[in-house]
Amino acid sequence: MKVGLYGGSFNPAHDGHAHVAETAKRRLGLDRVIWLVSPQNPLKSRHETADLSERIAGAKALAHGPGMIVSAVETKLGSSYTIDTIRALKARFPGVHFVWIMGADSLATFHRWKGWTQIMHEVPVAVVSRPWISLKSRFSPAAIRFARFRLPTQAAFRLPGAKTPAWVFLYGRFNFQSSTALRARKPR
Repeated sequence: MKVGLYGGSFNPAHDGHAHVAETAKRRLGLDRVIWLVSPQNPLKSRHETADLSERIAGAKALAHGPGMIVSAVETKLGSSYTIDTIRALKARFPGVHFVWIMGADSLATFHRWKGWTQIMHEVPVAVVSRPWISLKSRFSPAAIRFARFRLPTQAAFRLPGAKTPAWVFLYGRFNFQSSTALRARKPR
């Protein structure tokens, strides 16, 4: 089984998130994509983060189609960090080929995540292009440090089950929706 792990605040969830999940599922040949709705992103402010149940409902409204699953497993695990979640899931499901999925905006700041280099050694990583940040993200500290482990885009189907570290940058049409922009438009 090939499973994509797509973590985020989804604050709020929007079509851009669905675009990333669907692109990764299709291009990597994944059986499932699990949207891991973070109880609280350690790099984001609590007062700007909507209630977990609201964010889960928003993700469920967008995670359409076979194999799209929305989960609050990080809450059940008591996990605040991606590295801990990945290790717990790998231990619980040793026969599954997990892939971490992120938008290019996350790759740009990936070096700020706790255990980011260990994440690259734990699971292959798929990065989906996002507007305004794709070029900058390809020159981020993480992209530079792991440049020699980047697979060509046309070999994306080989990523699940690849020896780590391994990652791919998936180009495609852009979806211009952004959680930051949606929050800015929301009346206070």
